[in-house]
Amino acid sequence: MQTELSRKLGVEHAVFGFTPFPAVAAAISRAGGFGVLGAVRYTAPDELKRDLDWIEAHAGGRPYGLDVVMPAKKVEGVTEADVEAMIPEGHRRFVRDTLARYGVPELAEGEASGWRITGWMEQVARNQLDVAFDYPIRLLANALGSPPADVVARAHDRDVLVAALAGSARHARKHQEAGIDVVVAQGYEAGGHTGEIATMVLTPEVVEAVDPLPVLAAGGIGSGQQVAAALALGAQGVWLGSVWLTTTEADLHSPALTRKLLAAGSGDTVRSRALTGKPARQLRTEWTDAWDGPDGPGTLPMPLQGLLVADAVSRIQKYEIDPLLGTPVGQIVGRMTSERGVQAVFDDLTRGFERAVDRVNRIAGRSGPS
Repeated sequence: MQTELSRKLGVEHAVFGFTPFPAVAAAISRAGGFGVLGAVRYTAPDELKRDLDWIEAHAGGRPYGLDVVMPAKKVEGVTEADVEAMIPEGHRRFVRDTLARYGVPELAEGEASGWRITGWMEQVARNQLDVAFDYPIRLLANALGSPPADVVARAHDRDVLVAALAGSARHARKHQEAGIDVVVAQGYEAGGHTGEIATMVLTPEVVEAVDPLPVLAAGGIGSGQQVAAALALGAQGVWLGSVWLTTTEADLHSPALTRKLLAAGSGDTVRSRALTGKPARQLRTEWTDAWDGPDGPGTLPMPLQGLLVADAVSRIQKYEIDPLLGTPVGQIVGRMTSERGVQAVFDDLTRGFERAVDRVNRIAGRSGPS
């Protein structure tokens, strides 16, 4: 599963794996893919440094990257406290009442929320980059459009490729104009923030729009057959996120959540603003239903919504309140039916890819892979 982009980055397979877990990122790189660590949850530079040190020690000398979340335009002088003050009391009351209705216990006195979305704040992301650029990362991805021009220049000065996610050909062309090196065409099926165009439609549109820039296909991909389809559509690789959540290297800290993921079908997700204020595909739960229903107050814009629900999400996860317990995940969750190691996932991907290529070759009248 090699392409021009994978050869440029020195990886065996053109499989780019996004994950919040250092152990998964390192395992993806060791398996011949390209591990990408999601940085949004790191509020302290020392925490990110610790985990990048761990990846350096466990990736087997293979390349890896980092994914941050930062807006292209900077807002000066806004602190987290300023943002918190913008949250209406009615929304806070809705959170309290919903948690009380399901009997969700409070966090222990002095226990901080383990789920803060301060990573959406630009200065937090810049602090993350100050740490990351001291490491030999090969790719910097931004999940919220093109990063600021000075960040792109800083990455290029260090020979780091810059990638950005796009949900439409129009977004992709803006990335190209901003000097982005790789565009991730993220379809409607994807977990987390995603647009309204399906991967099968979006990928060739983006490939054509930004040619000759390399494009990675994302959204609903979890088999080797789908990897082959993505390459046939013109992509130079795939960007996978959800499929790693049920690997043995993942650290969800919640057996109940793992069970829910393994039991979920492809129709058990929903695009909801309940988590961050932007449409994000996640498991459908009674929590998302409450926010999306007619009796809810409506979600707040990013980053207000994320700050509003941070403590609530931490409490739901800590105490494993099953009706409310969820996570961002794509429609590929229907294929995630067993826990297995990252290497086993790659073995399945490569076998499925070979079968798909052989099938196409037979249809085309060829005796074997070309």
